[in-house]
Amino acid sequence: MSILVTGGAGFIGSHIVDSLISEGHDVIVLDDLSEGKREHVNKSAKFYKSGLNDAGLGKIFQKEKIEVVFHQAAQVSVRESLDNPIFDADVNIKGTINLLECCREVDKIIYASSGGAVYGEPKYLPVDEEHPTNPLSPYGVSKYIAEKYLQVYKELYGLNYAALRYGNVYGPRQDPYGEAGVVAIFANKMLRSERPMINGDGTQTRDFVYVSDIVRANLLAIERGKNIYNITAGKETSVNEIFAAIKKILNTNVEPEHAPPIKGEVRRIYLNIEKAERELGWKPEVELEEGIKNLLEYMRQKI
Repeated sequence: MSILVTGGAGFIGSHIVDSLISEGHDVIVLDDLSEGKREHVNKSAKFYKSGLNDAGLGKIFQKEKIEVVFHQAAQVSVRESLDNPIFDADVNIKGTINLLECCREVDKIIYASSGGAVYGEPKYLPVDEEHPTNPLSPYGVSKYIAEKYLQVYKELYGLNYAALRYGNVYGPRQDPYGEAGVVAIFANKMLRSERPMINGDGTQTRDFVYVSDIVRANLLAIERGKNIYNITAGKETSVNEIFAAIKKILNTNVEPEHAPPIKGEVRRIYLNIEKAERELGWKPEVELEEGIKNLLEYMRQKI
């Protein structure tokens, strides 16, 4: 099967590429390398250095006869969306529309959405897919609008899609110097005996999921699922608990620093994953402690 992965040089996308190639698919990677790294792209994949808004996108689809698309490319920073909402919309909304225009004839598109950013502050916990959507940042709005475009293209053109609302994904290849990815940021700092920065008091909660579990959900969605799904661990974990877990594993005396809370970020959230279990046949397998140990081992090799 000829499969395109946008953002395939990035953290999650590159892992999806590896798994697709191991299953024998012909994989085409589209990435402008603004965030992704060329060395993360599997050597068996065909690589195009291109963005979602580049004029030649349609020609790539025609040349490679794309059958399935994994849309991972995005502007993923809440802070960047607050500072530059026009850029955020240009990538996440306009870029997705450009991609969808090329996808009218494909068998399926699997879209990487965001759980916490799309739902906003929860009205109840755990949050299921029927929960009202109330994004608190331009990033959350742009991911939600992209979902609505998927629905419109399904109604207008019969586009087959699945939208996966990720929790807080962590694991190898995650950028420890970016804004997103508190596990990788903390791990990198603490491996170097540096103090990590906690925004607010650290009692804010998220739903953390290991990257290999995300990859499995994406691959299952090729054949299963025609809707929106929460893909995460289904467990509530505070930022303080993440810090404590890394501190325990490393057996370090490092203590955190604190900064003001970030505007536009959700205070408390975790997701209900029963729909994904039922319709995709998916459930998370990697426990938080195991995942953190895997990440730390990967980072040790990079230091």
